Amino acid sequence: MRVIVIGRSGQLARALAERASGDLDVVRLGRPDLDLDLETVRDISDRLSSLHPDIIVNTAAFTDVDGAERTPEAAFRVNCDGARRVAEAAATLGVPLVHLSTEYVFDGGSDRPYRETDPTAPLNVYGRSKLSGEAAVAEITADHAILRTSWLYSPYSRNFFTKVLEKSRGSAEIPVVADRLGSPTTVFELARGIEQVARNLLAWRHSRRGRGMFHMTCAGETSWAGFASEILRNKGCTVRPVTSDSFVELARRPMNSRLCNDRLSDVHGVALARWQDALSEVWTRYGDVGR
Repeated sequence: MRVIVIGRSGQLARALAERASGDLDVVRLGRPDLDLDLETVRDISDRLSSLHPDIIVNTAAFTDVDGAERTPEAAFRVNCDGARRVAEAAATLGVPLVHLSTEYVFDGGSDRPYRETDPTAPLNVYGRSKLSGEAAVAEITADHAILRTSWLYSPYSRNFFTKVLEKSRGSAEIPVVADRLGSPTTVFELARGIEQVARNLLAWRHSRRGRGMFHMTCAGETSWAGFASEILRNKGCTVRPVTSDSFVELARRPMNSRLCNDRLSDVHGVALARWQDALSEVWTRYGDVGR
């Protein structure tokens, strides 16, 4: 199975590439070789065709939530227009597409985890751009699986895990938001789930089975403060829970980022690990990256 991953340098693309072995061949494409801001559908189709993909996974995204408020055009170029071009290329080549999206398509006002069928109402530009990308993918190709995830982290790049460790160095206490709920999800667990979905899409190639919208996060839930406390367990630094209004942020964030993964389990047989258990793998990998 040859998987072409759009988004060469992202943390998820890296985790997907690390899964390559045996019959799984992973090729990452991104800047400067592939620029979703600049290239036409024909350019993308030609590039992908030469690589003979069995399936395409689009992880490329403009993920700077506050930055999207300052430069909405840039966010929409990548998250909507870029998603559309990749979907058109996948349709042209006749291969399935796995497209990554976000819980930010919801407003966070629900008192339970969000289901795929719940109404969307993004609070910020980033969420609106990702929702537009979802719509473009669904409109262009029926041979797709859109996977919404949340609170993604890894031992490399800038994310909540690495930021907490950075802030904790030399500090006895750090303030962390405690009134937002979600499910911390490692790139390694997400990559494992994506691989299984990709295999299912190919196995079910001659049916509509496995297509559509799915939520994919690690099991369980916590607050950002609870997540930080688990990261810093036995590290000599404590977490001081604070409310969201303690921080100045340009973009509004959902208070509830919890996603219901039942449909993913029912259709694809995929269930990611508990977030607490998945954190241990990140610590192991973090040691490999270097403390």
